[in-house]
Amino acid sequence: MLLAPIAGENRFWCGMDQDKPLQKLVPAVERAVGILDLISTSKRFLTVSELSRETNLPKSTVHGLCLTMVELGLLIRRADQSYILGPHLLRWSHGFDRQTDVATEFALICEDMPIPEHATASLSVPEETDMVFIAARQSTNRNRFTARPGMRLPAVFVASGKAVLSLSADFEVRRSFEGKFPPPLTTKSITGIDELLDELKAAREGGMASDIGQCVEGVTNVSSPVLNALNRPLAAVMLSAPSELAEENALKDLSEVVLGLANRLSYRMGAEVER
Repeated sequence: MLLAPIAGENRFWCGMDQDKPLQKLVPAVERAVGILDLISTSKRFLTVSELSRETNLPKSTVHGLCLTMVELGLLIRRADQSYILGPHLLRWSHGFDRQTDVATEFALICEDMPIPEHATASLSVPEETDMVFIAARQSTNRNRFTARPGMRLPAVFVASGKAVLSLSADFEVRRSFEGKFPPPLTTKSITGIDELLDELKAAREGGMASDIGQCVEGVTNVSSPVLNALNRPLAAVMLSAPSELAEENALKDLSEVVLGLANRLSYRMGAEVER
């Protein structure tokens, strides 16, 4: 959750409400959230004086809020009188994870965002060295790529797998696939670790991954990872289209849609992403 000061006022707005009109908030709660956010993002331990300076709130107000949050388990006061986050916050984190279903959120977002009529939008999650598809939205029945729930594809070939793998270090990828690289699915499939690492480098630089005919001949896939509240890869969204309809400007349009889908879904899952 991102917080930013409102010009001319000692208040904060919450990033989760940024696309709604600002509503009147309870000041004490608003200030407490501002303090928690500062402590969670700071690279050093903050004292009451430092928190007061950062929030432009009186020291007495900050002191009272911190004492209350210590009693509630939201903060821990260290021996040097600085503060760190408390264990009670983990209950909320676990509750958020338990109550948030990535497949349901994907379906809701697909309702709001137009999917190109010739494309299939899909959601898949990593499992060992595969990507397992758990949801899909197909605009027509004539698409060459059909994503069925439970379908598995090797992560090294499919764009969604490359999107997730691009967030891992090269040595981790090499360790996972060295000596057990899967057999190719098509004549376009890559054949080894070095080719994979080159593609992952390109994915990191471009912010998204792609494969052209590596899973299904004549199908181009573009994908971007979905992050969780710890900013770690949870899943990947992917758009699939006939390769002849996914060139140049059309490919750029597909890329923008898939990045938008992944960004919105990551935000819904609690990740710190720009909207």
